[in-house]
Order: sequence, then structure tokens, then C-alpha cells
Amino acid sequence: MITIKLDKAIHRGEEVVLIQFPYDNKLGDEARKIKNIRWSKSLKAWHAPYSIAVLNEIKTIFDSISIIDANALKDKVGKEREALRSKKELSAETLKQIEKFINWLHSRRYSENTVKTYSEALKVFLLYFHTKSISEITNDDLIEFNNNHILANKFSSSYQNQVVNAVKLFFRTALNVSIDVDLIHRPKRSHPLPNVLSKEDVKKILEAHSNFKHRVMLSLIYACGLRRSELLNLKANDIDSDRGLLFIKQAKGKKDRMVPLSLKTIQLLREYYKIYKPEVWFFEGQRKGEQYSAESLQSVLKQALTKAKITKPATLHWLRHSYATHLLESGTDLRYIQELLGHKSSRTTEIYTHVSTKSIQNIKSPFDYL
Repeated sequence: MITIKLDKAIHRGEEVVLIQFPYDNKLGDEARKIKNIRWSKSLKAWHAPYSIAVLNEIKTIFDSISIIDANALKDKVGKEREALRSKKELSAETLKQIEKFINWLHSRRYSENTVKTYSEALKVFLLYFHTKSISEITNDDLIEFNNNHILANKFSSSYQNQVVNAVKLFFRTALNVSIDVDLIHRPKRSHPLPNVLSKEDVKKILEAHSNFKHRVMLSLIYACGLRRSELLNLKANDIDSDRGLLFIKQAKGKKDRMVPLSLKTIQLLREYYKIYKPEVWFFEGQRKGEQYSAESLQSVLKQALTKAKITKPATLHWLRHSYATHLLESGTDLRYIQELLGHKSSRTTEIYTHVSTKSIQNIKSPFDYL
């Protein structure tokens, strides 16, 4: 039997249980049955929100078909319980400073998700030095925290980056501090290539559902290269069918942009509107006026993958990556793709040149001429 290793980590500010095993189609299919499970490229593992219910679900699904190794998980849980017994607490003054920092983030119009991520990361950092006042914390303390907390617990580089971002912003706004913000450097980030589906696989996914709403949602993500939140935040008046344009408002980085709508896509949206008659959001939940949930949308994709018999651990963002790559392969200029995706820097868009097969497949290996 294949051994499945369980571990615990912080991923994007959330406690998750990691499920790691060698690539196996059957185990992959079983893993997708776990509620809210996702694949992480940075962690190189499946992960789901950490809870007793999820652990029981993992045990029920995998106990009879694999060997479950939970030693790493038990070790971390034990350390956390020991830490709780030591009862670290933030002082009233520190809590006041954190609240002041949160208000500052709100005043600068950071997103709610960023405010939550930064404030939670900052609390973890300040709890580590709960015996010190904020004015006594130095750059050496940050190095100690990185080595003895983040690296020792094998937390991801993305989490480390979140902590560094939060600490830098906080100490820029705090008064009478000993830390030199300009000497704080972010960790080196990995640069994984985007995951791209073939046009054949995309077609299978988009045609997998018999539910029309589900087909339209997945189709629009691919047709316009949308992020998940951008699809869910759409309203009917964001669609200009006469001009063939879709307006995406206040997306990532508080940016607006326009993307073209093909006649095929417009006809699909018109048919959807006639059937569902949305009142507030273009894609609503079971109740009128209620926004469709991100979790439900992810579940729609999971069901499509199962129906299409695609075993790749695809996410909704894979459809956006595929849109960009397929545009590049069809000859669209990289500058236009940058605008369509809403990328601030062209360097972000250039990564698609590394996964486009148009030019790579034309390269002949010197081996062929021997």
C-alpha cells in the first residue's frame, strides 16, 4: 500500500492539514472527495482547512486503501499544545498598536483579505516576543524568528513573505522602534511555471456539466481569463453586449480593466440571463440576490474534472493560465495579453512564454542531426 503523510502548516494565513503521497490516480480521485481540498504548487501537497472533521474524513477515505503516517502532524499539534500551556499573551499596549495598524491598513484601502492576513501574521510575530515591548524588538529578532519559528517548523516561503510584509509595514507606521525597516529583506521566492491545460482538456471541462449555470461560469472564466473573485463580483451592467466588452471593476490591485467578449460568449450570456434573471450579482446562489460562493464554484470545477475524467489537480486559476497561453500560441501580442489579464508588470505576463508550445515544439534537438 502507498503511504500517505499528514502534516500541518500555515498556508496563506490559514491553518491547513497537508496530505502528501506519490502521484497516484486512484488516491488523487479519493483526495478530491475531501471538503474544500486544494492542490498547492508551493507546498507540493493537497491541503484542506485544519479541523477534527477533516481529519476524520481523511481517515475514513484513506484508512482502508493506504497507510496513514501522521507522525509529523502529531508532533506539531503536540508543540502547539505545549505553547498554549505556556500561555503567551499580548500586552494591552501591543494590542492597541495592532488595532492602530489595522485602522491604518483600512485607511489605505487594503483589501479585507490582506488586512486579515497581515494582522494575523503580525500577531504571531509579536507573540513570539511577548516578553519584549515593541520598542525593544530589533532586526536580529526577526532573523531569530525566521530561523527558530518559520524554518524550524518548515512553514512555506510564501507564509514567511507574508510575515515580512506585515512586519515591514507595521514598523514603518510604529513610533519609537529599534528595528531598521530598510534592512529587512524578503525571502527569495520560487518561480514555478503556470499550469496549463490543453485546448482539448478545456473543451472537456466546459462541456462536462449538464447544469447550464455551471457551464456558463467555467466558460466565462476561460473565455475572458478571469480570476475567481472577478467572476463572482460581476453584475449584469458590467456586460456591454453592444460593444462586445466585459468591464472588470476594482479587481486585484484596485484596478479596472476591459476584456473583449466574442459573439459566441455574448450569446451564451444572453441565454443565461433569460433563464436565471439575476437580480444583484450576475451569478447568484440558491437565493435571489445572494452572491455565488467561492467554495461552490471550486466544487463546480471539481465535479467537471471528475465527469471529464481528467486526473490533473486543476484549479480555477488553471483556466486563466490556459487562456493566456492559448492566446499567446495563437499569435496575440504579449502586451495585449498583459492588459487583458490586468498584470501591472510585463514580467508577470512573460512567464507564459515559458509554457507556450508554439515555439518550443519547433526547436530541433542537435540529437536529431546526428
